[in-house]
Amino acid sequence: MQDIATQLAALDDMTTGDLADLYKELHGQPCRTRHRAYLIRKNAWRIQANAEGDLSERARRRAAELADDADVRVMAPKAMICPPQTGETVTVTRPVSRGPAKPSDPRIPPPGTALVREYKGRTIRAVVLKDDQGFECDGERFRTLTALAKKVTGSHMNGFRFFRLGAKR
Repeated sequence: MQDIATQLAALDDMTTGDLADLYKELHGQPCRTRHRAYLIRKNAWRIQANAEGDLSERARRRAAELADDADVRVMAPKAMICPPQTGETVTVTRPVSRGPAKPSDPRIPPPGTALVREYKGRTIRAVVLKDDQGFECDGERFRTLTALAKKVTGSHMNGFRFFRLGAKR
């Protein structure tokens, strides 16, 4: 038991490079981080697991069962920045022919595009007008999507977020 305590105490005096090397030695694969506290915790856990025994077979089976079909990601998908709210659908229809003129903001779809959004049981349909003239919704023209979203919701809301238009299309 004293040997484990000595090894654990020695971890605090090791450099980050030494901790990464020890991680590779103990875990059999290189680490993907240089976070010192993380490396100390992971190395300490492995030292204790090697000395006192690892997970039981039952715990391993349960962990494998839970991890099965899990979608493991390092970063959240970009589509999850503003996920659709429950019961709401968003439809974006594009015109058949695209005009040569590009809007100044790359997030704005080409002229003629209809932005359709379900909001509180109501279908909101906005059409992108040509030559940066804004948007039309229910016979009313709006200079920006934010102004349109404010009219629909009754409070300030980012128009791109309301219609779920990302920075990159």
